[in-house]
Amino acid sequence: MKIMVINGPNLARLDIRDSSIYGDLNYAELQSLIESAAKSAGFIAEVRQSNDEATIIEWLHEAADAKTPVIINPAAFTHYSYAIRDAAELLSAPLIEVHLSNPMAREEFRHTSVISGVAHGTIAGFGPNSYVLAINALKALLG
Repeated sequence: MKIMVINGPNLARLDIRDSSIYGDLNYAELQSLIESAAKSAGFIAEVRQSNDEATIIEWLHEAADAKTPVIINPAAFTHYSYAIRDAAELLSAPLIEVHLSNPMAREEFRHTSVISGVAHGTIAGFGPNSYVLAINALKALLG
């Protein structure tokens, strides 16, 4: 079964971001970790990243049309993109929100997620393992 993993703005630049918040992996290593964990769980992961809100919305529409489960790290869009939230709400397959860091332990503006209300669950604060945990959660949700 295919799953879509959508990553939002600035995640492709992990190698130059604050490693105390985002960890030591670069984006290619993160993508490899996700694909390997998905394969171990019996999934084929299609991992995508965009800094563009409209592109992420189109990907969510694609997943909704194909009934594809989604893991999404909306990054900064988490806190204010009602357009991404509305697109995510169209999904009939499970949606898991992930974050490398724990937004609740960071700046106050990061404490609100407009995506969480339409996700089956949110996994945050476990670095790259947040994705592995999300893949395991998808497997459990899908039986």
